[in-house]
Amino acid sequence: MALSEDRLRLCLRVAIGSTAGMVLAKVMNWNFGVFFTVYPMLLLGMVPVLNHSVALQFIASSLLTSLEVMILPGLLSHWPPAYTVVVFVLFLGRFFLMARGPLMLFGATGCVSLSIMLHFASYPQFDLTDMAMSNITASVLSVGVAYLLYALLPNSSPLQVRALPEKGASLIRHQTLLGAIVATLSFVVFQTMDLVDSLSAQVATVLILFPMSFSGAVQSGRQRCMGTLLGCGLGMLFQLLLYDHYHNLLLLVPAFWICAMLFARMHAREGLPGVGFAGLTTIGILFGQYVTPEHDLVYSALYRMSSMTVAILLTLCCVYLVHKLLNVFPATRLFEP
Repeated sequence: MALSEDRLRLCLRVAIGSTAGMVLAKVMNWNFGVFFTVYPMLLLGMVPVLNHSVALQFIASSLLTSLEVMILPGLLSHWPPAYTVVVFVLFLGRFFLMARGPLMLFGATGCVSLSIMLHFASYPQFDLTDMAMSNITASVLSVGVAYLLYALLPNSSPLQVRALPEKGASLIRHQTLLGAIVATLSFVVFQTMDLVDSLSAQVATVLILFPMSFSGAVQSGRQRCMGTLLGCGLGMLFQLLLYDHYHNLLLLVPAFWICAMLFARMHAREGLPGVGFAGLTTIGILFGQYVTPEHDLVYSALYRMSSMTVAILLTLCCVYLVHKLLNVFPATRLFEP
């Protein structure tokens, strides 16, 4: 099926923006390249329009998360129960904003960046100051690149943004608690187990919570597994094609752009974040974080596929149990077909 002109421009914005982020991170030799590849994907792929409110939410979320991760590990890492409670409160606030609607982007990006940074902060070899600065820099650059690409590749017709449906108080409480409890359980597991190379699995356990319902999480989990398999397969194929030259930036850039364009096209055809967007973020994490002289992309891709599958299955089990528990109480009851 042929894409409309605006859908094609969406694909180009996502592919060019994420490629620009990767090139900048590699050329400047900045750490935490995953921020520079994935953040443009989130901003250009998940948000239907770009305006000042979107830009401010994106940057403000980055600033707040960086401040939290700079302070919390030093204060509370020696006292796990208090640390866990504070992390639960942080996730609770972000999922509450997502459930309410108007500040959904602030909450969603905050959940993703908080998940990534808490994962890295678990290990002493990562510098928290460097990580916070990389997070803020990537957010500001992503907003700047997004504005530039919207100016160069504008939509030919204005998009119609649908109004958010009204939600009852019990539904908001159900969605907020469901997301916060499961995200905190994920945090506890990754804090207590030595899973330093499982960034993708950590992020996946949060991303599948974004529908904020059990049925939505099941569909999101299935799509993320499929997108991850496709993304890892495509990443390994390009490493085999490039062979010993896969660290050559002149060869790596077109390879990454082709991968991003293919998954951006799939995402544009789906309309909502699904298999295409899962493959897109998979490519972003693989190329942004693991394409270095110290890492083998094939091993990283294979490990990512296995860890992701296990993490999603366990997360869905937790979502089901928490969903059933919340339905016991009238104040948080939600009936799903």
